[in-house]
Amino acid sequence: MLPTTILIDETPRCIVRLTDRKALGRFLRNGKPYLLAGYADGVISHRDATERELARWNDAFALHRAGGCDEDEFFGIPL
Repeated sequence: MLPTTILIDETPRCIVRLTDRKALGRFLRNGKPYLLAGYADGVISHRDATERELARWNDAFALHRAGGCDEDEFFGIPL
């Protein structure tokens, strides 16, 4: 999958890249306490990352790789 932006009440919260839709559903379910921190009644949604968000994700991924880590260990970044 391409990097996906997770939104809380239509406000970007983080960008993640998951392997498939099943993993996305699991992340949204299991990450709900983190994602909704401070937004008890917030609505979680997701969309493809914009070019600007994708550039930020790519920068973070490049930094991750520069540290000697591989792609499988990189999950995403908070916004």
